[in-house]
Amino acid sequence: MAIKESSDELNRAVVTADTVVTLPRTERSAKDYLALALGTCGVGYLPIAPGTWGSIVGVGIYLLLQYSAFRFIQLFFPQNSFVRFLPWPIFMAAQLVLITLITLVGIWAASRTEKLLGRKDPGKVVIDEVAGQLIALLPLVPRHDPGWMSILAAFLLFRLFDIIKPYPARRLEGLESGLGIMADDIVAGAYAAVATSIIIAVGFFVIN
Repeated sequence: MAIKESSDELNRAVVTADTVVTLPRTERSAKDYLALALGTCGVGYLPIAPGTWGSIVGVGIYLLLQYSAFRFIQLFFPQNSFVRFLPWPIFMAAQLVLITLITLVGIWAASRTEKLLGRKDPGKVVIDEVAGQLIALLPLVPRHDPGWMSILAAFLLFRLFDIIKPYPARRLEGLESGLGIMADDIVAGAYAAVATSIIIAVGFFVIN
């Protein structure tokens, strides 16, 4: 038997038939502490709404990536470069690479943190929210969509879908260890991305 936690504020901890192999605290290595740092993203230990804080970290990473990508283009591409006029593919590629890396690292970190804390899907793990939030932000086109309103919509929609876990998110949540921890948030992020795209499209036609 194991206690299954959740970083989602409205999903309470439950007892499941799953077993979690707990690693002895006295034998923790540098790799264990790295897994804890990556899995919790520095905010997982906050006592209130760790999942929401994880999503906020995702928004912060998105804004940092956006600034870095456009700054890189300004510094390394000439004024008459095609990339200057159409930077979105580069930014989108950077987003997809980052999401992939965070997902792969998250599977490892979440799996190890689960064993370290002796909990199934420990609430302190929020790297899954970071990945899901970045997916929810994929439809945004910097400097062309409504800006902060789109970011807020993507944030709120991801939190909604992360909590209600529409099909197949809840089923994927049952996958083994870190894979299950990451999978349901990836699905929630995809749902939020679709909903955000619809809102942006409707807003564009209303404004124009």
